[in-house]
Formats: sequence, structure tokens, C-alpha cells
Amino acid sequence: MMLCLRLFWEFFKTGLFAVGGGMATLPFLYSMSDATGWFTHAQLADMIAVSESTPGPIGVNMATYVGFTAAGVPGAVVATLGLITPSVIIILIIARVLAAFRQNKYVDAAFYGLRPCSVGLIAAAGLLVVKIALFDVDLYKQTGVLMNLFQWKAIALAAVLIVLTRYVKPLKKLHPVFFILGSAAVGALFAF
Repeated sequence: MMLCLRLFWEFFKTGLFAVGGGMATLPFLYSMSDATGWFTHAQLADMIAVSESTPGPIGVNMATYVGFTAAGVPGAVVATLGLITPSVIIILIIARVLAAFRQNKYVDAAFYGLRPCSVGLIAAAGLLVVKIALFDVDLYKQTGVLMNLFQWKAIALAAVLIVLTRYVKPLKKLHPVFFILGSAAVGALFAF
């Protein structure tokens, strides 16, 4: 019971402050990983891959994944509810008062101020994903060998995907799901 309450509280805080969508939850999830031990940073990379490749919002998918990992089905439900509850409350409050205050210069300025916050959180999340996917800092710290810092297979796959999506004209118009499926197949084939 205490674990479910803690899951709800941790994801409630994440849902309350992660402005900008699901990727903005990543810095909070890193902090949660360090504070609770429910999952490792490596497992977070797996969660990102699973959440990005499954239907639904990434933040909700990740909350469900963490909750299930920590406390099974009840944990998945509680963590998901914890993440979405702040949004539901805020949307209900805003819907009540926005019509009256939308033309207010302070409300308009607050919405304008949230934009850079969202960009910053999403950029931080992107950098964390790059760090997890392309670098192995833990192995480098253990061995001290610079070549161990880089995950060469992942870097090669990223480079191939950049070339294919930016410079090969017939593939530029291909739906991203094909690249996700192709990358999953390459990862499984070469044991990433």
C-alpha cells in the first residue's frame, strides 16, 4: 500500500511540473530513478524505446511501465493516475476561468513564459536520451578506456538513420514507423 502511495505521489509531482509533454518527464524520471531505485538508467532507456514505439502518450506509457515494474498492475494504474491527475485538475480549473481571463496580459505572459520552459525540458530530455543511447559512461568510469565511452553500434545506426532520412530522397517521405521498426530489427539482430 505504501509503495502505491509513493508511486502516486512521485508521478503526481512529475505530472504537475513536467510542462511540455512526455519527453519533459525524462529529467524527473532520472531523478526518480536515483531517489527510489525502482529502475536503473539503463532500464529507463528501455522504457523510452518501448514507450516511443507503443501507441499513446510517452509520459503515460512510461508511468505505466514504471508502476508495473515496481508494483505490478496496481502500481501501473496508480502511477498512471498520479501522472494524469494534475493535468486533469489544471485543465478543469483553466476551462472554468480561461474564458474570463484569456485577454488578460498576465495570463498571456504566463503562457508565453511556459514556452521556453517546455523547450528547455524537452532539450534536456533529448540530451539524456543521446547520453544513454550513444555513450556508456559507467563502463568508461570502470575501465578508464576512452574507446569504452562510445557505444559504436548505436552511433553507427544513428549515423545511417541520419543519412537515410536526410539525404536519400525516396526515403525522406517514408513514415517514421518504418525507421522505428527497422531500428528495432537491427537492434535485435546485432544485440544492442
